[in-house]
Amino acid sequence: MMLWVKAFHIIAMVAWFAGLFYLPRLFVYHSGTEEQQGSARFKIMERRLYYGIMWPAAILTTILGLLLVFFNLEYYSKAGWLHAKVMFVLLLWGYHFYCGYFLKRFRRDNNKHSERFFRIYNEIPTVLLIVIVILVVVKPF
Repeated sequence: MMLWVKAFHIIAMVAWFAGLFYLPRLFVYHSGTEEQQGSARFKIMERRLYYGIMWPAAILTTILGLLLVFFNLEYYSKAGWLHAKVMFVLLLWGYHFYCGYFLKRFRRDNNKHSERFFRIYNEIPTVLLIVIVILVVVKPF
């Protein structure tokens, strides 16, 4: 049972990260669009990605991750690497919510950031993914 939960946790995590990588890339292109028709198209794509893929994947990733911890609470309560991972997952949730903030700004045609800003912003989940994977695989502490 635990292996099935772990497998679906990883699948949900991959879907969540796909959205976390792609939505800011859409913001890059959207911030460079000046025509109304192009902007309307980006708004639809961004909304569908955020609410249709990212939210369900984020919730499923979190629930399945918590379930994995509860399967072996005694071990995980003493695992320092897991405590660090949880901290980085919370940062990931913050990033997720901040993407929602930008989504609302674009929806109201009130974006204040440049393409360059979103190109840099787009790299944050990559750094978080690297740290989380290293913590889970290497278990440094």
